[in-house]
Amino acid sequence: MDTAPPALAVSEVCLKPQPCLLSFCLRVSLSAQCLSRSPRIPVGMSKCSVAPASPTTALMREPNAAGPRAVELTLVKEQNGVQLTHSALIGAPERETWGKKIDFLLSVIGFAVDLANVWRFPYLCYKNGGGAFLVPYLLFMVIAGMPLFYMELALGQFNREGAAGVWKICPLLKGVGFSVILISLYVGFFYNVIIAWALHYLFSSFTAELPWTHCNNSWNSPSCADALSGNASHAPGNASHTPGNASHAFATTPAAEYFERGVLHVHQSHGLDDLGPPRWELAACLVLVISLLYFSLWKGVKTSGKVVWVTATMPYVVLMALLLRGLTLPGAMDGISAYLSVDFHRLCEASVWIDAATQVCFSLGVGFGVLIAFSSYNKFTNNCYRDALVTTAINSLTSFSSGFVVFSFLGYMAQKHNVPIREVAKDGPGLIFIIYPEAIATLPLSSAWAVLFFTMLLTLGIDSAMGGMESVITGLVDEFRLLHRHRKLFTLFIVLATFLLSLFCVTNGGIYVLTLLDHFVAGTSILFGVLVEAIGVAWFYGVGQFSDDIKQMTGQRPSLYWRLCWKLVSPCFLLFVVVVSIVTFKPPHYGAYVFPNWANALGWAIALSSMVMVPVYAAYKFCSLPGSFREKLAHAIAPEKDRVLVDRGEVRQFTLRHWLMV
Repeated sequence: MDTAPPALAVSEVCLKPQPCLLSFCLRVSLSAQCLSRSPRIPVGMSKCSVAPASPTTALMREPNAAGPRAVELTLVKEQNGVQLTHSALIGAPERETWGKKIDFLLSVIGFAVDLANVWRFPYLCYKNGGGAFLVPYLLFMVIAGMPLFYMELALGQFNREGAAGVWKICPLLKGVGFSVILISLYVGFFYNVIIAWALHYLFSSFTAELPWTHCNNSWNSPSCADALSGNASHAPGNASHTPGNASHAFATTPAAEYFERGVLHVHQSHGLDDLGPPRWELAACLVLVISLLYFSLWKGVKTSGKVVWVTATMPYVVLMALLLRGLTLPGAMDGISAYLSVDFHRLCEASVWIDAATQVCFSLGVGFGVLIAFSSYNKFTNNCYRDALVTTAINSLTSFSSGFVVFSFLGYMAQKHNVPIREVAKDGPGLIFIIYPEAIATLPLSSAWAVLFFTMLLTLGIDSAMGGMESVITGLVDEFRLLHRHRKLFTLFIVLATFLLSLFCVTNGGIYVLTLLDHFVAGTSILFGVLVEAIGVAWFYGVGQFSDDIKQMTGQRPSLYWRLCWKLVSPCFLLFVVVVSIVTFKPPHYGAYVFPNWANALGWAIALSSMVMVPVYAAYKFCSLPGSFREKLAHAIAPEKDRVLVDRGEVRQFTLRHWLMV
């Protein structure tokens, strides 16, 4: 006996014109069966009958009651008809949105443009053929970096969930969401410590004479020398080759000894098995960093969106000031010439292409869940395509332009010490905490320049750290609704847990812990996460459905170029990078210290702890679903919104057309 179709009660209609689209908002009450239909129902084709209903009655229903539910439906009218594009339960907490569009853009730019843009890209460019390095870098940026960046922005904006919640598009792969959340949490354990170093240097800069200028301090060793000879082994920062050894044959600079002996106190530790107590100065700086992060995040994007107005723009002001000053220094043009020198023969070396591929992956920040979290607070009709183009372009231009700042000072240092530029050109913390401070110490008004420089490092680090922590908070709050009601308390818990574990990195041997974490937690594991994410979106969910989602938001379907990149080019690129990262793996080291085998095993255990969440959750999800093997698989790989179709046996993932569609 046929049952009557569920009633659809229209209680409120509002008209909201949008550019290129005409959007209607209907407030209705309908049964759960009608709710679970595909979100693209042309008007006039729905089998739900319409009848007048009282608005009060619709809104008094419990969200989880078996009877009718109050729902908001957004209809988009196009030239050839009207399409349903969005639905949400009335009474459910409305998702917070950015105060202004510029808040979102600055947050994304601030996260993507971090310390690595200053210490990593310029060095890679110089090391790999100068201007020739831009060829593979830009190629990989266009065919992989930008498509993946665009994909994450669109994924978060359409689903309006964090890194775990968006996997309602393919429940089987939800583990990748928890994986990237865990990686972001791991990164916070050591990244906040680097910001604390910058804060320590900033406080130390408020003196008439910078403490890394001379060798007459309590932390200096007998091998410290104010004036170095022209021997290449006496190049600035050479102390990093033998940390903690005060009796080695080569002289070291005051800047190198200040970093390793005055700040880190690495000479008081023999390795990971001799960490010692936390240094109170660094611990105090870490408390300030954590406090700043908490009060920037405790109220969500409404507060963090205002903080980035300072943290995302300040670095550009300081970089411009440092560039203008650097260009006036003797030897600056030699440094810039070395930076831009073109050696196309280097393109025949595989290492150049590998460096370009890994730099693209890490420089944009894809795979950390941050872009998904940030874009989930956008308005549904935001143009995420334009945002992706703008922010990736700004990120690449910032990386390239920072090279002029870095190498103008490196050229100056090379001329000052009468050594080749390759002797002073370094990447990593040694560049910004040894080489640059030493160069600044030789300038007139050195304290003022030091304050500017370390303020820039502080702001570069803070907004990136804010992004990583927002990924963790949003991802878990969206997944566990109980946490949503206590966001401030949960944010406090996360920052306190991060602080306590970060204390291991501010001990005498903390640099060894930091090096181990930096080497393992966000290397192969994050590349693996992005690979699974790309396969999940492009293959399981489907490029066609994903493109339809973007059209619903922006009014324009992605072109064939983007669809091909998502379907074929980006997954192949990521697979290549993952394999290369494993094949070319080298154990970590810090100076002359070689990490013991148990430390490498611990590092791999940390890396695998995030990667293993993908297969473990997939197995759990599959086993927890009812029905036969085919029914389990259908519900595991089909989007949750297609549940009614799956129950009827209509599973598009079981058709060849789904897998071949581009």
